[in-house]
Amino acid sequence: MEVRVEGQMVEAGDSVASALQKALSGKKFKAVVAARADNGVLLDLSACLPAGCTELAPVYADSPEGLQMIRHSTAHVMAAAVKRLFPTAKVTIGPSIDTGFYYDFDVEKPFSSENFPSIEAEMQRIADAREPFTCKVLPKAEAVEVFRAMGENYKVELIESIDADTVSLYTCGDFTDLCRGPHVPHTGFAKASKLMSVAGAYWRGDEKNRMLSRIYGTAFADQKALDAYLKQLEEAKRRDHRKLGRELNLFTFKEDVAPGMVFWLPRGMMVRTILEDFWRREHLKRGYEIVQGPQLLRVETWQKSGHYDHYRENMYFTKIDEDTYGVKPMNCISHMLIYGNELHSYRDLPQRYFELGVVHRHEKSGVLHGLLRVRQFTQDDAHILCAPEQLEGEILEVIHLIRDLMNLFGFQYKVAVSTRPESSIGTDEAWELATNALTQAVEKAGLPYEINAGDGAFYGPKIDVRLLDCIGREWQCSTIQVDFTLPERFDLTYVGQDGERHRPVMVHRAIMGSLERFIGILVENFAGALPTWLAPEQARLLTVTEAGDEAALKMCDELKALGIRVTADTRNEKLGFKVREAQLAKVPYILVVGEKEVQAGGANVRLRSGDNLGLKSVAEIAALIRADAEEPFKQGGMRYSFA
Repeated sequence: MEVRVEGQMVEAGDSVASALQKALSGKKFKAVVAARADNGVLLDLSACLPAGCTELAPVYADSPEGLQMIRHSTAHVMAAAVKRLFPTAKVTIGPSIDTGFYYDFDVEKPFSSENFPSIEAEMQRIADAREPFTCKVLPKAEAVEVFRAMGENYKVELIESIDADTVSLYTCGDFTDLCRGPHVPHTGFAKASKLMSVAGAYWRGDEKNRMLSRIYGTAFADQKALDAYLKQLEEAKRRDHRKLGRELNLFTFKEDVAPGMVFWLPRGMMVRTILEDFWRREHLKRGYEIVQGPQLLRVETWQKSGHYDHYRENMYFTKIDEDTYGVKPMNCISHMLIYGNELHSYRDLPQRYFELGVVHRHEKSGVLHGLLRVRQFTQDDAHILCAPEQLEGEILEVIHLIRDLMNLFGFQYKVAVSTRPESSIGTDEAWELATNALTQAVEKAGLPYEINAGDGAFYGPKIDVRLLDCIGREWQCSTIQVDFTLPERFDLTYVGQDGERHRPVMVHRAIMGSLERFIGILVENFAGALPTWLAPEQARLLTVTEAGDEAALKMCDELKALGIRVTADTRNEKLGFKVREAQLAKVPYILVVGEKEVQAGGANVRLRSGDNLGLKSVAEIAALIRADAEEPFKQGGMRYSFA
């Protein structure tokens, strides 16, 4: 029979590999790890062509699917290496994950990073041997006996729990594993791998079961990609906001008294205050009204909204006078209640409510991560209530605000439209209207986007924006959600031109998302050297000797009066030591006051980069810092003010 491969019809042989080999050049074929049939099923290259298959799509090693397969296969290679080196180890499961793979082992002594060199060396020998992955399908009972004979009781338990008559086993060299597959053609595709860390993990995630030893690793299509990833990890480690937060005295955590909650130190609170003040002004300029709702609402309110049914696992509850209250995980209900406080006309619409609202969400301790994943955080939350005919224009305005913010910090970004999840509320018609409004607005804005099926909020679809930082990492921040359902549940109305009551539509949106998370991203993106407009300390005056103290303190007061955030270091320390400390503190402008500068009534200006700008007067220094602070705002539709 004939099959189509990348637009070319070929006479297929018995296997998937033979069909692909006829259609692809030798170089291209060597980069293929599997194929996808026209029914969507992934196939091993050694597999027979399915009956009725008319088209095959090659899966290349450097594609997302190919990378996932390489990582899964490398997990098998690692398990094979462990079994050779530690014959008494019992194998359990070894899936691929977003950053690589892991495998759990039952061993007498848990693995440590000291075991990595020997395991990696054995993995390399297996990879160099290019041992083929072969698949065998067996009846369940026969497969049970295979693993029972090997003493692999975890595999026996897994097979017995599978609801099927047969199971598939994959073998590479002397190692056989239970696996659905498919796998790469041979172990040579596992050459570019690296073991990363170890951890404990309960069998099947149940703390009543035995603790296993988990080895994490990663793998890529080639060594160049692996090296780039490892370099990125080293750079990310250098930029880790938790480390920089300590070094720069921005924030701290006290896990013994408030796990997952931030203690803002003076310098960090200054950064946050600058950001908040700027963001409030920006929203006022764009027609938003600032509001604030309470932290607690009666549980009946959360039941009415649907949060209790769809989100209560992430909420905190408390009792007051025998009544149950929910601590707000979001601000939408308060904003709807504020809207419903008075009757609105079509002339009043849209109503745009903005709140820097503190919210609480119950996150498991295992996922808490500095500022990036916390239990208490502040959302730059807004809700727009508008007439249906105003919806597209409002979404476009929010997109423009997102663009301006991303331009301000120099971020590139990706856009996805997330559609209806299985657990949701509202009619099919409402969801279709909301989804169409989002996709049409994104297209009108000229933004490329992908569809993220089933990942919408429970009350409506959304646009998710993922920013890319300077080392290529993606961060979820901005979201725009369209909601026809909650306005109906809370009976929100407006009086139309016809004098009748009509239902508004609500746009939920956050641009920075969590302020904590956004500040964490900024700290990592700029490696702590925040832009001059956002730096908690824009300048530091350093004296050379005590003779310059009076002039430095006077200059400090003059610069403060001109709106510059400046301090004076008049300690009896060597100048080199003071300069080094200022550089480590990431202060943008280092102002040295010695005898010459005192005589001239100015300071010698150095940048944190090490550049020396020479002698400047107080007025010149203030103008220089002000211009530097204003520079990022010239790229977008925002303006900076020292007022």
